Amino acid sequence: MYKHSFEKLEVWQDSIDLVEVVYKITESFPVEERFGLTNQMRRCSVSICSNLAEGTFRLTQKDKSRFSTIAFSSTMELLN
Repeated sequence: MYKHSFEKLEVWQDSIDLVEVVYKITESFPVEERFGLTNQMRRCSVSICSNLAEGTFRLTQKDKSRFSTIAFSSTMELLN
């Protein structure tokens, strides 16, 4: 059962799966990367699902679009 409308979105569900994958992969990174690459990748992955969720609660299409754009930008940052 879904509590919020964004939980029904396949893209949001996929982004949650991505967070889990990123956390699992970064567990094996060297300790010296904990505050660098590991932190950056984790924050990017969480940003994707957070912005998708926040965008669903915005009232205007312009606001909704802005949060989708931020989620996309976080995806590109993670890929980089």
